[in-house]
Amino acid sequence: MLETSMPSCQLRFRSLFASGRGFAFPCDPAGQVDLDRMSEQARNNYFYARAMVGRELAVPAVEALH
Repeated sequence: MLETSMPSCQLRFRSLFASGRGFAFPCDPAGQVDLDRMSEQARNNYFYARAMVGRELAVPAVEALH
């Protein structure tokens, strides 16, 4: 059965250089994002964020949504 509820977590890529900047994507508690449910722009941003880890962005962290 597919889960249709809102994600309870986000995968956050924080900027290494600018406090408060970065990317965040909805994910499950294990940090898995659903690429099929993302818009094309969100997917592009996700792939960019992954490619920039260690260059512009920190290793992502799973954070609970409040």
